Amino acid sequence: MPHKNKFKIFSGNSNQALAKSVCNILQVPLGQSQVNNFSDGETQVEIKESVRGTDVFVIQSTCTPVNQSYMEFFIMLDALKRASAASVTAVIPYYGYARQDRKVAPRAPISAKCMADLLTTAGAGRIISIDLHSAQIQGFFDCPVDHLFAIPTLARAWKEQMGEGDDFVTVSPDAGGVERARAFAKRINSSLAIVDKRRSAPGEAKAMHLIGDVTGKTAVIVDDMIDTAGTLTQAVDSLLKNGAKQVFAIATHPVFSGPAIARLKESRIEKVFVTDTIPLSAGAIESGKVSVVSIAPVLAEAIKRIHDHDSVSSLFD
Repeated sequence: MPHKNKFKIFSGNSNQALAKSVCNILQVPLGQSQVNNFSDGETQVEIKESVRGTDVFVIQSTCTPVNQSYMEFFIMLDALKRASAASVTAVIPYYGYARQDRKVAPRAPISAKCMADLLTTAGAGRIISIDLHSAQIQGFFDCPVDHLFAIPTLARAWKEQMGEGDDFVTVSPDAGGVERARAFAKRINSSLAIVDKRRSAPGEAKAMHLIGDVTGKTAVIVDDMIDTAGTLTQAVDSLLKNGAKQVFAIATHPVFSGPAIARLKESRIEKVFVTDTIPLSAGAIESGKVSVVSIAPVLAEAIKRIHDHDSVSSLFD
């Protein structure tokens, strides 16, 4: 029996809301599964419907609790592979461990590669992810990777709510993010500035020099993620000191760990626009400083195109 026009979407526990949004757009029900823990803490997965001969997509953000999210993912992929799915695609809106993508010291692991190996070994035959911390992570997987971008969606939302043009300046918080900031600046027709940042330890940063003119403009800091918000809040201070009128931020992944929310509340930043690759904590919602733009339409379109064997790269035209 041909499996044309048959695909199913499953989800672990990490980002059910996003999985349901994707299913609503594609007008398919979320696959029936149960992901629990045994009393000793081991992960238990039960797939409650047949997937034989079906293209299966598993949506799971590997966010906090990161290791638990990954373990659910591995075991779910294994269960689906062993249930004779025609293909299993791992949809990873947020790829945890992505920052450990190279050896930064002697005898350091490359954990992003280790996770890639584990995902493919568990059963992923294809990967969809959004805004990987560095593009070369695609090469860590021995299977096709569709690397999607949130900037077009975020730029569209920004233009609808805030406008575009010379009143704005797009700011990259470090030299590494210039390409991302440039893509955003191009879409909102703004100029570009760069904060030259020096890191003293992991998770700590010291903002130093500002390259570019922000005087009298509304500054928009563009980054791939906000973790502890240390870099961000220092960049905000630096921009205001250099004459920016007000400061906003755009980031794909709202990691918001440790003191992030407290820092955002205390900061003079107006608002932070993020996507729903990671569900927001209650504190982040209550802070009133975070606005969410859904990435579900992009994921839904990618899933549809992969299933129909259409081009995914034309999503970026």
